[in-house]
Amino acid sequence: MSHPVPTVGVVCLRGEEVLLIKRGTPPRLGQWSVPGGRLEWGEALQDAALRELKEETGVDAELLGLIDVIDGVFPARPGGEITRHYVLIDYAARWTGGDPVAGDDAAEARFVTRDEAMALVEWEETRRVITEAVERFGGLPLP
Repeated sequence: MSHPVPTVGVVCLRGEEVLLIKRGTPPRLGQWSVPGGRLEWGEALQDAALRELKEETGVDAELLGLIDVIDGVFPARPGGEITRHYVLIDYAARWTGGDPVAGDDAAEARFVTRDEAMALVEWEETRRVITEAVERFGGLPLP
């Protein structure tokens, strides 16, 4: 029997900018998203969020708070059999250092404006959590 996979994501804010990665692996291969990945055995959620952020982008940050928990249910094709089910636990964070460099599962990594993020990101749920993070935590002074 298959089970949902717990994952973490990070909406990392640098002033008015948002850090995005271009996905280098399925699901949503080639699409823009927020950095994140699977929780490792025995790992705390917040530790996993900061680890994934660092592995995928080389960026350091401090977590600001939980944004939302989302079901990521992905069929192989529209209307097809479900091939992946993730429980996405998304955090907001404030950048504290490092320039984005794609690593691990990311094909690209860069800071963009909120408007650019909304244009680049295809999945509505990701656009929603970015918007919520910016509205709740955006505009913080840089460290």
